[in-house]
Amino acid sequence: MKIDSSSFSPIFCICIILLCLPNLSASERCNKDDKKALLQIKEALKNPHLLASWVPNEDCCDWYLVECDKTTNRIISLTIQDDNNLTGQIPPQVGDLPYLETLWFRKLPKLTGEIPTAISALTNLKSVRLSSTNLTGPLPLFFPQLTNLTYLDLSFNKLHGVLPPQLATLPKLEALRLDRNQITGEIPDTFGKFAGSPDIYLSHNQLTGLIPTTFASSDPIRIDLSSNKLEGDISFFFGDKKRLETADFSQNLFTFNFSNVHQFPPALIYLDLNHNLITGSLPSVLAKVQLQTFNVSYNNLCGKIPTGENLERFDSTAYLHNSCLCGTPLPKCL
Repeated sequence: MKIDSSSFSPIFCICIILLCLPNLSASERCNKDDKKALLQIKEALKNPHLLASWVPNEDCCDWYLVECDKTTNRIISLTIQDDNNLTGQIPPQVGDLPYLETLWFRKLPKLTGEIPTAISALTNLKSVRLSSTNLTGPLPLFFPQLTNLTYLDLSFNKLHGVLPPQLATLPKLEALRLDRNQITGEIPDTFGKFAGSPDIYLSHNQLTGLIPTTFASSDPIRIDLSSNKLEGDISFFFGDKKRLETADFSQNLFTFNFSNVHQFPPALIYLDLNHNLITGSLPSVLAKVQLQTFNVSYNNLCGKIPTGENLERFDSTAYLHNSCLCGTPLPKCL
């Protein structure tokens, strides 16, 4: 029997097409366990507007602030950030996302509580940024277990306690940021023995004591120890074989004779030594360093500022309040 196609209504045709489409839920990429954990995280954070796209009937690989691996479709990145209204604590359910490589809770001023130990289960983590929040409590001891970490940022919080020496065992770490906290005690000797000499930021804490001499054999590109109560000689950070590019040792109690420093890292562009107890004179070789930022104010330096455009282009604020520095841009030497 011949079927007359004109007898089919448009609604009938649409129904046939829909029946032939694959089941949408069957094509969802997101792992059901990952989705469950994410929804629990959203609930624990009181369903913030920032996570409005996290709804059960949508593929979680398409949700805002998460990323799925293109092959396994497991959640590998969670970056909750930039929300002045989000409240609560870091949910322990983050530990139920075993494939996470990136974990960020950042710029969340109403995020409180301690860093949960559940994070210790995430052995695939490479980048952790728990920064610019109101996290409290001691620095956790579990981070050395996360041996794939390349970046650890716990800055701009209210963390306290001492620096765990075991952090230096992290074999792949490229940067460590613990600045702007309430950390006390001394810098462990082990921090001068990091594999790969990562960038280290420890500024604006309450650290005391001498800088370990183990740093003499380290070779960071960036180091910031400013605004602590650290003491001693830091001249071993300088040398013409060093990679150092930016160094901030300001507002401490460092004391050494600057006249005895005869070599500087060739790539050094930022050097801040203000508010210390440094003596001697500025070495003439310093005029050859291509510095972009330089400050030695509020020390005990004396003598003529070396001539050369690299030092003369800084204004007087870089040199003020020393014992008897003189010469451009300060008054002439007598």
